[in-house]
Amino acid sequence: MQAMRSWVQLTVTAIAAIAFVYVTAAIFNLYIPRTGVAMKPLPAHPLETLKDFSTCAVTLWKDKLGQISLAVTTLFWGAGATLQFIVIDWSRVALGYDLSKASILQGVCALGIAAGAVAASVRVRLDRSVKVIPLGIAMGLIVIVMDMVRSVYLAVPLIILIGGLAGFFVVPMNALLQHRGHHLVGAGRSIAVQNFNENSSILVMIALYSLLLGLGISIYTVIVIFGVFVAGTMALVQLWYWRNRRVHPEEIERLLAFARAEDPHPPR
Repeated sequence: MQAMRSWVQLTVTAIAAIAFVYVTAAIFNLYIPRTGVAMKPLPAHPLETLKDFSTCAVTLWKDKLGQISLAVTTLFWGAGATLQFIVIDWSRVALGYDLSKASILQGVCALGIAAGAVAASVRVRLDRSVKVIPLGIAMGLIVIVMDMVRSVYLAVPLIILIGGLAGFFVVPMNALLQHRGHHLVGAGRSIAVQNFNENSSILVMIALYSLLLGLGISIYTVIVIFGVFVAGTMALVQLWYWRNRRVHPEEIERLLAFARAEDPHPPR
């Protein structure tokens, strides 16, 4: 009974903390200045809405910078969600942790992501966002190092490093995607397309992860597969961008110059 009462108190405290964060965020939103941009009316018929959404998705995927940033964020959120489950299963096998202790490691990863995001916000200009793609490759390769870790004293800095790399490379790419989406289809529609792609990626990657575990494959082998997949797909995106620069150099330079002109941060 005492354990149940403690669990209820912990749950109530956690919910209260989350509610406080949401209320604080809502207050900050009240001070965001209005842009004065006219809202585009949404179609009234569901089929017309679907057609409008499809057009927006195709438009973003055809843009030479939008497609790169959309591919990176789509892959990242699918990989990030899968990594949360990997950390739980890996910490149980490698460190002997139960679910509650494994959740602490997930929080450590979140701290790394936050630190990386803050660093990226002050170090990476909008027109240089694509230069962080190699960090996604590095993150995938570093994840494989988890297979060699059996101590929490090594696990914590490793997970912080993985989170830091993730935060540092996804924030600039997300900013670039919002920049292109705002000018191509509008901010709201851009976010809708982004969320659809990212959640689809999450569903597919978690399903594949569950399938691998269901086939009896060791978590250590799954980590190697996951790391190689992340590094490999990010490398393909990098090659994709290089091809765009080679085939469409004038368009890429024009889009980067446009991003540079709209970036509020001074050049470094």
